[in-house]
Amino acid sequence: MPRLIRDHQIVADDWQLMRELGDAIALPLTGNFIVPLSYWVADRDRLLRRGGVGVLLAPADDPHVLAKDCSRLPVIAIDFPQFTDGRGYSSARLLRERYGFRGELRAVGDILRDQLYYLEHCGFNAFAVRADRDIDDALLGLNDFSDGYQVTTRRTLPLRWRHVAP
Repeated sequence: MPRLIRDHQIVADDWQLMRELGDAIALPLTGNFIVPLSYWVADRDRLLRRGGVGVLLAPADDPHVLAKDCSRLPVIAIDFPQFTDGRGYSSARLLRERYGFRGELRAVGDILRDQLYYLEHCGFNAFAVRADRDIDDALLGLNDFSDGYQVTTRRTLPLRWRHVAP
């Protein structure tokens, strides 16, 4: 079974990512699946009744489409087809801060150790690291920096307000 980093631990991945899923293909009755946004939109009500279904957002997908479903989805995965494509960072912030998503927010695709710290500060709590990379080494990337300047989903005050002398 594949492994991923979730909440600072390496765990078995109990979700199957279905990147290419045509509208006519039905999911099995059991198991956990992450489906493309287009599949979700086409069959939302049935998938909500089924349960065990998360959604995959491609870089060009609008996270606003999921705004009314954020309280009902257990997992939203955001695809990074290339590590240089940063649109997923913005989608994550929108899902967490504007739409109130509290479930597992998973980064998938071309995910490298160097990105994990920044991804986490945009709201991700799960990371499917590339298969050709060492997941144990990638886990260490969450602790590469001790502090930062910006306000993030994990830091609510900017640096200048956190280190003011009494």
